[in-house]
Amino acid sequence: MGVLDGRVAVITGGGRGIGAALARAFAREGASLVVNDLGSAPDGVGGDKAPVHQVVEEINGSGGQAVADDGDVADLATGERLVATAVERYGKLDVLVNVAGILRDRMIFNLPEEDWDAVIRVHLKGHYSTIRPASAYFRGQRNPDGNYRIINFTSVSGLQGSPGQPNYAAAKMGVVGLTYSLAQALGRYGVTANAIAPGAATRLTGVLPAEGDPGELAPDNIAPIALYLASERSGWLSGRTVAAMGYEVGLYSNPEVIRQVNGTGPWEFEHLARVVESNFRPVADGPPPSVFVPRG
Repeated sequence: MGVLDGRVAVITGGGRGIGAALARAFAREGASLVVNDLGSAPDGVGGDKAPVHQVVEEINGSGGQAVADDGDVADLATGERLVATAVERYGKLDVLVNVAGILRDRMIFNLPEEDWDAVIRVHLKGHYSTIRPASAYFRGQRNPDGNYRIINFTSVSGLQGSPGQPNYAAAKMGVVGLTYSLAQALGRYGVTANAIAPGAATRLTGVLPAEGDPGELAPDNIAPIALYLASERSGWLSGRTVAAMGYEVGLYSNPEVIRQVNGTGPWEFEHLARVVESNFRPVADGPPPSVFVPRG
């Protein structure tokens, strides 16, 4: 018995790297799949249909069920087709996994407009194009206990602010905000939405461990947490970002106000400046200051 027996999933970016590792793992655990990948270069240029079809042939050759799609995920028509294919081929859709992405790294002062637009398009529009039809399908099932899952992919680049990836960081933090919104909007329809921030050696990252276990950063190590989030067992978890790298998993905190000062009326500049500097500025070698509530 697989943890995804009887479940149907759409996976984007499934031709290589993390997406391909997830597709293989989901198939081994019993899921029926629609796997999408345009097959472009890491910067989004070009297209190669072979990788996604090879992954699907491997899955089907091992006794699994998968169908390939090599369309551009940032086109809404592709997202609609992926959802429709899942429903027509397998009778339903349970899980949507958005992995597809590209990189065009530059410092912000050297970043061409087309590189900003291309990265935002693939990551954010690419999520929108699949989520819109999938969410409409989930809502139409009228099943608040449906155990439907949306799994998005963010990045430490956005969560921590990589200086050489302003376009990628902005897109990936946009994915986090989108995930929060989906969790709030779709819970009533039986949908959970979570994001994974992965660390793995792929074509995009080119990262390999300098020492230790050479398999630690293998994309396969991202699959277990994705399997859990896709399973019916994870229904308690929604609107969160999970970290996965090597043999570690973690849970990010959601943004919250950590310090607040309450005034009694409109702020006067010098008063506000003193309050902000005395309450919000970090204190070296000591705990942060306690909240100061001004009087009068």
